Amino acid sequence: MATFMALAPAFPFLESLVLSGIGEPLLHPNLDDFITAAKTLMPKESWVGFQSNGALLTKKRAESLIAAGLGRISLSVDSLCSDTFRQIREGGELANVEDALSFLSSAKLSARRSEVEIGIEFVVRRDNVRELPEVLRWAASHGASFAIVSHLLPYDTAHLPLIAYEYNSDEALALFESWERRALAEGMDLNRYYDLLCKHTLFRTAEEKRLLDFGFEIMLDFFRQGVFFPLKNLVSRDDSLREEVAQTFEAAKATANEIGLRLTLPEITPKADRNCPFIESGSVMVSWDGRIHPCYYLWHDCYCHFKGRDASRNNVSKSFGSVDQRNNLEIWNDPAFRSFRCEVLKYDFSACSDCSVVPCNLLNDPDFSNDCQSSTVPCGDCFWCMGLFNCLQ
Repeated sequence: MATFMALAPAFPFLESLVLSGIGEPLLHPNLDDFITAAKTLMPKESWVGFQSNGALLTKKRAESLIAAGLGRISLSVDSLCSDTFRQIREGGELANVEDALSFLSSAKLSARRSEVEIGIEFVVRRDNVRELPEVLRWAASHGASFAIVSHLLPYDTAHLPLIAYEYNSDEALALFESWERRALAEGMDLNRYYDLLCKHTLFRTAEEKRLLDFGFEIMLDFFRQGVFFPLKNLVSRDDSLREEVAQTFEAAKATANEIGLRLTLPEITPKADRNCPFIESGSVMVSWDGRIHPCYYLWHDCYCHFKGRDASRNNVSKSFGSVDQRNNLEIWNDPAFRSFRCEVLKYDFSACSDCSVVPCNLLNDPDFSNDCQSSTVPCGDCFWCMGLFNCLQ
């Protein structure tokens, strides 16, 4: 509580306070006290919330949270099939989430707090993407007013086949697909280009030379337009998966409009035109021990996989001080933190998702100093910046 209250000078100026990280907020015995302490000092129109698996949300706990001042809560629902739900949320039960939604709706009604928002979070995977429209309809029927959809970040290679997003950026895809259409019109198969390029031989047929020359033209065009040319990823992409996800997302939008559910969807392909939802909104991430970080992406060390079966990276946290040692406003205005935020907002860092040599030593260096574009921020492969991840905000 002492560490939490060190943030109190900022509370009167907050739009929102999200009490979530990696872990289950309901495990904390003083969660209600934290909500009350913050909400007492926060502006009337602001809100306090968190994301949860809902397993510990009893009727009594729902009532105490609403009474404490909870303004927004999001429960994880990744499938309506009980077996799939258990597989994704080990130890979890769909019935527990259904009960939690019911308890929250009843507590909200009893407390006459119509402004409280109850929602769900759905993590898109290959094995559950088709369920999304049905899950939205189910959630709305159980009192949800919003749904947050995000992609999967694999922390283990076993989860790589479950990724449902496209690796290549929208910019690289659009440019390459225009060249594919031209190649088709001229009777060439670009799927052969990568294999041919890697084939070391002194003798090539006239058709092979023609295809290689055509590929060189593509490479020059990418270079002239300042777009990375991840050839292997482009020729091996899964268009059928991308089309399936696109169709499902369109169906989800239609369902949400029909039932009046506020829906936040991720991109299907990484955005080349990036934006940081944390820095641009004036957010910070405060860890359990009071350290202040610029965002969710850089608040903890982790080892994750993000591009291809053999690509992984070591993500290292970045902190600019602790509220146990310095005033949070001093940390916010620290020259190093200000410089970091300004550097992010330039968006001059590398587009690592479109790079053919990722993960490189620059990206995986635990003492990261700069990327290949000389940017000092380690944001080149940030899923939030590419529009693939969404959080409760």
